[in-house]
Amino acid sequence: TSLRMIAGFEQPSAGRISLYGQDGTNLPPYERPVNTVFQDYALFPHMTVGENVGYGLMVRKSPKPEREKRVAEALEMVQLGGYQARKPSQLSGGQRQRVALARALINHPSVLLLDEPLGALDLKLRQEMQIELKAIQQRVGITFIYVTHDQEEALTMSDRIAVFNQGRIEQIGAPAVIYENPETAFVADFVGTSNIIRGELAERITGSAHPFAVRPEKIRIAAEGESAPDGACAVDGRIRDVVYLGLNTRYLVELEDGSDMIVVQQNLETTSMSALSSRGQRVRLIWSREFNRPIQPDSVKKEA
Repeated sequence: TSLRMIAGFEQPSAGRISLYGQDGTNLPPYERPVNTVFQDYALFPHMTVGENVGYGLMVRKSPKPEREKRVAEALEMVQLGGYQARKPSQLSGGQRQRVALARALINHPSVLLLDEPLGALDLKLRQEMQIELKAIQQRVGITFIYVTHDQEEALTMSDRIAVFNQGRIEQIGAPAVIYENPETAFVADFVGTSNIIRGELAERITGSAHPFAVRPEKIRIAAEGESAPDGACAVDGRIRDVVYLGLNTRYLVELEDGSDMIVVQQNLETTSMSALSSRGQRVRLIWSREFNRPIQPDSVKKEA
Protein backbone atom coordinates (compact mmCIF):
# COMPACT_ATOMS: atom_id res chain seq x y z
CA THR A 1 0.00 0.00 0.00
CA SER A 2 2.84 2.41 0.82
CA LEU A 3 4.50 1.72 -2.53
CA ARG A 4 1.21 2.23 -4.39
CA MET A 5 0.71 5.58 -2.66
CA ILE A 6 4.24 6.70 -3.52
CA ALA A 7 3.72 5.58 -7.14
CA GLY A 8 0.35 7.38 -7.34
CA PHE A 9 -1.89 4.31 -7.74
CA GLU A 10 -3.54 4.93 -4.35
CA GLN A 11 -4.52 8.19 -2.70
CA PRO A 12 -3.55 8.58 0.97
CA SER A 13 -6.52 9.10 3.30
CA ALA A 14 -4.39 11.54 5.32
CA GLY A 15 -0.96 13.14 5.08
CA ARG A 16 0.97 13.77 1.89
CA ILE A 17 3.59 12.22 -0.38
CA SER A 18 6.77 14.29 -0.58
CA LEU A 19 9.42 13.39 -3.18
CA TYR A 20 12.73 15.16 -2.58
CA GLY A 21 10.94 18.03 -0.84
CA GLN A 22 8.27 18.42 -3.53
CA ASP A 23 4.64 17.67 -2.71
CA GLY A 24 3.59 14.96 -5.15
CA THR A 25 0.37 13.87 -3.43
CA ASN A 26 -1.91 14.92 -6.30
CA LEU A 27 0.41 14.19 -9.20
CA PRO A 28 -0.75 11.42 -11.58
CA PRO A 29 1.52 8.34 -11.72
CA TYR A 30 3.08 9.23 -15.08
CA GLU A 31 4.31 12.58 -13.74
CA ARG A 32 6.05 11.13 -10.69
CA PRO A 33 9.82 10.50 -10.89
CA VAL A 34 9.44 6.89 -9.72
CA ASN A 35 9.46 3.42 -11.27
CA THR A 36 8.45 0.05 -9.82
CA VAL A 37 9.99 -3.44 -9.95
CA PHE A 38 7.38 -6.11 -9.24
CA GLN A 39 7.74 -9.55 -7.66
CA ASP A 40 6.52 -11.30 -10.85
CA TYR A 41 8.79 -9.12 -13.10
CA ALA A 42 5.82 -8.15 -15.38
CA LEU A 43 7.87 -8.63 -18.58
CA PHE A 44 6.12 -8.77 -21.96
CA PRO A 45 6.65 -12.39 -23.12
CA HIS A 46 6.24 -11.57 -26.84
CA MET A 47 8.95 -8.90 -26.75
CA THR A 48 12.70 -9.37 -26.73
CA VAL A 49 14.83 -8.35 -23.76
CA GLY A 50 15.87 -5.17 -25.59
CA GLU A 51 12.27 -4.27 -26.43
CA ASN A 52 11.20 -4.86 -22.82
CA VAL A 53 13.96 -2.66 -21.43
CA GLY A 54 13.36 0.09 -23.99
CA TYR A 55 9.56 0.03 -23.79
CA GLY A 56 9.31 3.22 -21.70
CA LEU A 57 11.58 5.08 -24.11
CA MET A 58 9.50 3.86 -27.05
CA VAL A 59 6.30 5.15 -25.41
CA ARG A 60 8.03 8.51 -24.99
CA LYS A 61 8.94 8.39 -28.70
CA SER A 62 12.69 8.60 -28.08
CA PRO A 63 14.72 8.29 -31.32
CA LYS A 64 15.70 4.71 -32.12
CA PRO A 65 19.52 5.28 -32.02
CA GLU A 66 19.24 6.89 -28.56
CA ARG A 67 16.92 4.11 -27.41
CA GLU A 68 19.30 1.37 -28.53
CA LYS A 69 22.26 3.12 -26.87
CA ARG A 70 20.47 3.49 -23.53
CA VAL A 71 19.13 -0.10 -23.65
CA ALA A 72 22.67 -1.40 -24.17
CA GLU A 73 23.94 0.73 -21.25
CA ALA A 74 21.13 -0.44 -18.97
CA LEU A 75 21.79 -4.11 -19.77
CA GLU A 76 25.52 -3.67 -19.21
CA MET A 77 24.73 -2.16 -15.82
CA VAL A 78 22.85 -5.33 -14.76
CA GLN A 79 25.48 -7.61 -16.38
CA LEU A 80 23.28 -8.70 -19.28
CA GLY A 81 25.18 -7.08 -22.15
CA GLY A 82 24.46 -8.84 -25.44
CA TYR A 83 21.12 -10.29 -24.32
CA GLN A 84 18.98 -7.81 -26.32
CA ALA A 85 17.66 -10.36 -28.82
CA ARG A 86 16.59 -13.03 -26.33
CA LYS A 87 13.03 -13.59 -25.15
CA PRO A 88 12.14 -13.64 -21.41
CA SER A 89 11.34 -17.37 -21.68
CA GLN A 90 15.00 -18.02 -22.54
CA LEU A 91 16.24 -16.46 -19.29
CA SER A 92 16.61 -17.75 -15.75
CA GLY A 93 14.65 -16.23 -12.88
CA GLY A 94 17.61 -14.13 -11.80
CA GLN A 95 18.18 -12.87 -15.36
CA ARG A 96 14.50 -11.92 -15.75
CA GLN A 97 14.75 -9.98 -12.52
CA ARG A 98 17.76 -8.10 -13.90
CA VAL A 99 15.81 -7.25 -17.07
CA ALA A 100 12.95 -5.87 -14.96
CA LEU A 101 15.48 -3.81 -13.01
CA ALA A 102 17.11 -2.45 -16.19
CA ARG A 103 13.67 -1.52 -17.58
CA ALA A 104 12.85 0.36 -14.36
CA LEU A 105 16.18 2.23 -14.27
CA ILE A 106 16.45 3.23 -17.92
CA ASN A 107 14.33 6.37 -17.44
CA HIS A 108 16.56 7.51 -14.55
CA PRO A 109 13.88 7.71 -11.85
CA SER A 110 14.58 9.65 -8.66
CA VAL A 111 13.15 6.77 -6.61
CA LEU A 112 12.92 3.06 -7.45
CA LEU A 113 10.15 1.09 -5.73
CA LEU A 114 10.77 -2.64 -5.29
CA ASP A 115 7.89 -4.88 -4.20
CA GLU A 116 9.47 -8.10 -2.84
CA PRO A 117 11.43 -8.44 -6.11
CA LEU A 118 13.38 -11.54 -5.04
CA GLY A 119 10.48 -13.47 -3.54
CA ALA A 120 10.16 -15.86 -6.50
CA LEU A 121 13.84 -16.90 -6.48
CA ASP A 122 15.40 -19.85 -4.68
CA LEU A 123 17.46 -19.17 -1.56
CA LYS A 124 20.96 -19.23 -3.08
CA LEU A 125 20.02 -17.06 -6.05
CA ARG A 126 18.13 -14.69 -3.77
CA GLN A 127 21.24 -14.21 -1.64
CA GLU A 128 23.35 -13.55 -4.73
CA MET A 129 20.81 -11.04 -6.07
CA GLN A 130 20.68 -9.22 -2.72
CA ILE A 131 24.39 -8.42 -3.05
CA GLU A 132 24.00 -7.52 -6.74
CA LEU A 133 21.01 -5.24 -6.11
CA LYS A 134 22.85 -3.37 -3.39
CA ALA A 135 25.87 -2.95 -5.68
CA ILE A 136 23.63 -1.60 -8.48
CA GLN A 137 21.99 0.85 -6.06
CA GLN A 138 25.39 2.16 -5.05
CA ARG A 139 26.43 2.52 -8.70
CA VAL A 140 23.34 4.42 -9.84
CA GLY A 141 23.11 6.42 -6.61
CA ILE A 142 19.32 6.71 -6.38
CA THR A 143 16.97 5.85 -3.54
CA PHE A 144 15.57 2.31 -3.48
CA ILE A 145 12.44 1.74 -1.38
CA TYR A 146 12.35 -1.99 -0.86
CA VAL A 147 9.44 -3.93 0.65
CA THR A 148 10.24 -7.36 2.10
CA HIS A 149 8.96 -9.74 4.76
CA ASP A 150 12.39 -11.42 4.89
CA GLN A 151 14.10 -9.97 7.95
CA GLU A 152 17.56 -11.19 6.91
CA GLU A 153 17.08 -9.58 3.51
CA ALA A 154 16.16 -6.27 5.17
CA LEU A 155 19.25 -6.38 7.39
CA THR A 156 21.50 -7.35 4.45
CA MET A 157 20.38 -4.70 1.97
CA SER A 158 19.28 -1.63 3.89
CA ASP A 159 20.87 1.59 4.98
CA ARG A 160 17.67 2.40 6.88
CA ILE A 161 14.75 0.18 7.90
CA ALA A 162 11.17 1.07 8.77
CA VAL A 163 9.32 -1.73 10.59
CA PHE A 164 5.57 -1.61 9.96
CA ASN A 165 2.98 -3.15 12.26
CA GLN A 166 -0.73 -2.96 11.40
CA GLY A 167 -0.20 0.01 9.10
CA ARG A 168 1.92 2.01 11.53
CA ILE A 169 5.67 2.52 11.74
CA GLU A 170 6.94 0.81 14.86
CA GLN A 171 10.61 1.83 14.56
CA ILE A 172 12.96 3.44 12.03
CA GLY A 173 16.72 3.12 12.12
CA ALA A 174 19.90 1.65 10.70
CA PRO A 175 19.92 -2.18 10.50
CA ALA A 176 22.33 -2.57 13.42
CA VAL A 177 20.21 -0.24 15.58
CA ILE A 178 16.99 -2.06 14.72
CA TYR A 179 18.56 -5.44 15.52
CA GLU A 180 20.63 -4.54 18.57
CA ASN A 181 18.24 -2.01 20.14
CA PRO A 182 14.62 -2.90 19.32
CA GLU A 183 12.21 -0.48 20.98
CA THR A 184 9.17 -2.76 21.16
CA ALA A 185 8.40 -6.45 21.57
CA PHE A 186 7.08 -6.57 17.99
CA VAL A 187 10.34 -5.25 16.50
CA ALA A 188 12.44 -7.51 18.74
CA ASP A 189 10.53 -10.60 17.64
CA PHE A 190 9.91 -9.64 13.99
CA VAL A 191 13.46 -8.63 13.04
CA GLY A 192 15.34 -11.80 13.88
CA THR A 193 14.39 -13.81 16.94
CA SER A 194 14.33 -12.52 20.50
CA ASN A 195 13.54 -13.84 23.94
CA ILE A 196 11.04 -11.44 25.50
CA ILE A 197 11.27 -11.57 29.31
CA ARG A 198 8.40 -10.05 31.31
CA GLY A 199 6.83 -9.83 34.73
CA GLU A 200 7.97 -12.02 37.59
CA LEU A 201 10.73 -13.72 35.59
CA ALA A 202 12.16 -10.35 34.51
CA GLU A 203 12.09 -9.15 38.11
CA ARG A 204 13.82 -12.31 39.31
CA ILE A 205 16.57 -11.95 36.70
CA THR A 206 17.17 -8.18 36.75
CA GLY A 207 15.36 -6.89 39.85
CA SER A 208 12.81 -5.02 37.72
CA ALA A 209 9.52 -6.20 36.17
CA HIS A 210 10.07 -3.96 33.14
CA PRO A 211 10.13 -6.21 30.02
CA PHE A 212 13.37 -6.70 28.13
CA ALA A 213 14.62 -8.65 25.11
CA VAL A 214 17.77 -10.72 24.73
CA ARG A 215 18.93 -12.23 21.44
CA PRO A 216 19.43 -16.03 21.33
CA GLU A 217 23.03 -15.82 20.12
CA LYS A 218 24.01 -13.71 23.16
CA ILE A 219 23.21 -16.57 25.57
CA ARG A 220 25.64 -19.31 26.61
CA ILE A 221 24.53 -22.78 27.65
CA ALA A 222 26.44 -23.84 30.77
CA ALA A 223 26.37 -26.89 32.98
CA GLU A 224 23.70 -26.99 35.66
CA GLY A 225 24.94 -25.25 38.81
CA GLU A 226 27.74 -23.29 37.12
CA SER A 227 28.14 -19.94 38.81
CA ALA A 228 27.57 -16.85 36.70
CA PRO A 229 30.28 -14.17 36.62
CA ASP A 230 29.68 -10.75 38.12
CA GLY A 231 27.36 -8.60 36.02
CA ALA A 232 25.81 -11.61 34.28
CA CYS A 233 22.25 -12.92 34.23
CA ALA A 234 21.47 -16.58 34.79
CA VAL A 235 18.41 -18.80 34.70
CA ASP A 236 17.99 -22.59 34.99
CA GLY A 237 16.05 -24.88 32.70
CA ARG A 238 15.90 -28.08 30.67
CA ILE A 239 16.66 -28.47 26.96
CA ARG A 240 13.28 -29.39 25.52
CA ASP A 241 14.16 -29.47 21.83
CA VAL A 242 17.21 -29.21 19.57
CA VAL A 243 17.31 -28.16 15.90
CA TYR A 244 20.64 -28.81 14.18
CA LEU A 245 21.09 -26.29 11.32
CA GLY A 246 24.63 -27.12 10.18
CA LEU A 247 26.28 -23.77 10.85
CA ASN A 248 24.35 -23.31 14.11
CA THR A 249 22.22 -25.29 16.53
CA ARG A 250 19.01 -23.85 17.98
CA TYR A 251 18.07 -24.97 21.48
CA LEU A 252 14.63 -24.57 23.04
CA VAL A 253 15.07 -24.43 26.80
CA GLU A 254 12.09 -24.81 29.13
CA LEU A 255 12.53 -22.71 32.27
CA GLU A 256 11.32 -23.59 35.75
CA ASP A 257 8.30 -21.29 35.45
CA GLY A 258 7.15 -23.12 32.30
CA SER A 259 8.21 -20.46 29.79
CA ASP A 260 10.72 -21.11 27.01
CA MET A 261 13.92 -19.42 25.88
CA ILE A 262 15.68 -19.90 22.56
CA VAL A 263 19.47 -20.19 22.43
CA VAL A 264 21.51 -20.28 19.22
CA GLN A 265 25.10 -21.49 19.31
CA GLN A 266 27.60 -21.77 16.48
CA ASN A 267 28.82 -25.30 15.87
CA LEU A 268 32.52 -24.59 16.30
CA GLU A 269 33.21 -27.86 18.09
CA THR A 270 29.75 -29.43 18.05
CA THR A 271 28.66 -32.35 15.87
CA SER A 272 25.05 -33.11 15.03
CA MET A 273 25.13 -36.17 17.29
CA SER A 274 26.42 -34.31 20.35
CA ALA A 275 23.97 -31.45 19.79
CA LEU A 276 20.96 -33.76 19.44
CA SER A 277 22.01 -35.87 22.42
CA SER A 278 21.70 -32.84 24.72
CA ARG A 279 17.92 -33.00 24.52
CA GLY A 280 16.49 -33.40 28.03
CA GLN A 281 19.61 -32.16 29.86
CA ARG A 282 19.29 -29.66 32.70
CA VAL A 283 21.38 -26.55 32.02
CA ARG A 284 22.02 -23.02 33.15
CA LEU A 285 21.67 -20.14 30.68
CA ILE A 286 24.16 -17.30 31.23
CA TRP A 287 24.47 -13.97 29.44
CA SER A 288 25.91 -10.55 30.09
CA ARG A 289 23.49 -7.99 31.51
CA GLU A 290 24.61 -5.50 28.83
CA PHE A 291 22.74 -7.59 26.22
CA ASN A 292 19.37 -6.94 27.91
CA ARG A 293 17.40 -4.48 25.80
CA PRO A 294 14.49 -2.74 27.61
CA ILE A 295 11.42 -2.59 25.37
CA GLN A 296 8.14 -0.70 25.41
CA PRO A 297 5.38 -2.78 26.97
CA ASP A 298 2.84 -1.55 24.40
CA SER A 299 2.89 -3.15 20.95
CA VAL A 300 2.17 -0.21 18.65
CA LYS A 301 4.22 2.79 19.66
CA LYS A 302 4.29 5.40 16.94
CA GLU A 303 2.03 6.57 14.16
CA ALA A 304 3.32 6.61 10.61
